[in-house]
Amino acid sequence: MTNKKEKGFALVLSLVLLMAMSLMGGALIVISASDHQSNNLSDEYQQTFYVAETALLEGEKYIINQYLGPYKANGQRDSSKRQLVGNSTSLFATGTPPVAPSAIRSCFNSYVDIDRSTFKVLRGPDPDDPTSTANVDVHESKSYYDFLTSGIVQSGDSNREKKRMQKFKYEYFMTRVGAAPFKGSGTSIKKDATDASSDGMAYRVYGCGNFDSGKIIVALESTIVLPK
Repeated sequence: MTNKKEKGFALVLSLVLLMAMSLMGGALIVISASDHQSNNLSDEYQQTFYVAETALLEGEKYIINQYLGPYKANGQRDSSKRQLVGNSTSLFATGTPPVAPSAIRSCFNSYVDIDRSTFKVLRGPDPDDPTSTANVDVHESKSYYDFLTSGIVQSGDSNREKKRMQKFKYEYFMTRVGAAPFKGSGTSIKKDATDASSDGMAYRVYGCGNFDSGKIIVALESTIVLPK
């Protein structure tokens, strides 16, 4: 015989279990959303780092191309136009306090180790127009999507991916540090002889990866030494 006091027990138990499962499901959703957001942030930071590396490579490539000389129509270098580009005669940073041109201000301001009162940008041929004979302050601020459209990003890519890639921008600028030891090959019978001498010219390249107008900025720098 069923005890009258047990009537409705199954309903109460069901409600308790439903509540417990709902709380567990809600907690899993919150944890999953948090992990997803964290993964997205990590991916965006990693991509921004790659963009900053691209900036360094583009800056280094510019200096090396100037040293080796521009390409001629036949694909060979024109050694008669090779040069070691120098600093500009005027300060790159202007204003009080000195700041870089607005095109690369977000990158420049991320560096705290630059003496802005004396900093001068590299001066040479226009990086956007290698055929130009006029010397300009060598710096570049460019959409990473525009950089990739030359071969990697195809026209069939989704509009969502295009909008995402357009949020990334790479920026670089350079300065000439001055004379530096350059280690070349060779031998000598003198005991105090060395193959390292101040026959090189050092350049410092500053590169930035910029995501979504400064939400993430990765700043990198490198030094390259070329023989005089």
